[in-house]
Amino acid sequence: MVQVIIRGFDIIELVAERRGDALTLTEISEKLTLNQSTVANIIQTLVHKGYLEHIGTKKGYRLGPAAFQLTNQNAYGQELISASQDVMERLTTLLGESCILGVLRNNKRYTLNVVNSRHDIQVQVHSERNVYDTASGRLLIAYLNPGELKRFIDLNGLPTEALWPGVITTEVLKMQLESIKREGIVFTDHKDRHVKGYAVPVWAKGGVVAGLSVFLPEFRCSRSKEQEIITALQRAATEVSARLG
Repeated sequence: MVQVIIRGFDIIELVAERRGDALTLTEISEKLTLNQSTVANIIQTLVHKGYLEHIGTKKGYRLGPAAFQLTNQNAYGQELISASQDVMERLTTLLGESCILGVLRNNKRYTLNVVNSRHDIQVQVHSERNVYDTASGRLLIAYLNPGELKRFIDLNGLPTEALWPGVITTEVLKMQLESIKREGIVFTDHKDRHVKGYAVPVWAKGGVVAGLSVFLPEFRCSRSKEQEIITALQRAATEVSARLG
């Protein structure tokens, strides 16, 4: 038997027993009576593969999306999906455009749920995207606390000019993120791909837990359509937030 594989499964099973609650590195190490450095190395691989997710230094780790995909279960973020599904369907019907529910997972914008429009020409949806490249990704890091934001920047660096033009220093990035928090909405306009995106926060228990966004090809986004999107998106996010408490 390969010992490191056994230990990897032991860690996944231990975290799974918590049913959504996180375990810190110290707790995992103590419960499995393993050296912390050994556990840290295994966890790093499990996080990279999506079987665990890191939700903060003090909070620790919980199961990631890959763990649920093994059994085709929708348990990952089910509360968020349940609270938003019909709202997202109505939003797409009203606007005629696709919408997604995105969360921050392992330093990526992870698509938790998507409702596609019926247009023949649509923007392609990826399960994971670079945070800087998406409206919901930028929104989510804007609401990180200072310590979390510093760790994010230390790990991921600054966006490239192609991803976020003009954001060339940490100070500029922080100014942009503060502006997002003040406005409560993010706009992205990728000229090279002719795609526009809009995202607003979904709140629960005093914090932002997801970003609700609408995205569409540039040629379908008139000035009046843009205002319609913003109004409808904000109302939808407010409704979902109210359901989550």
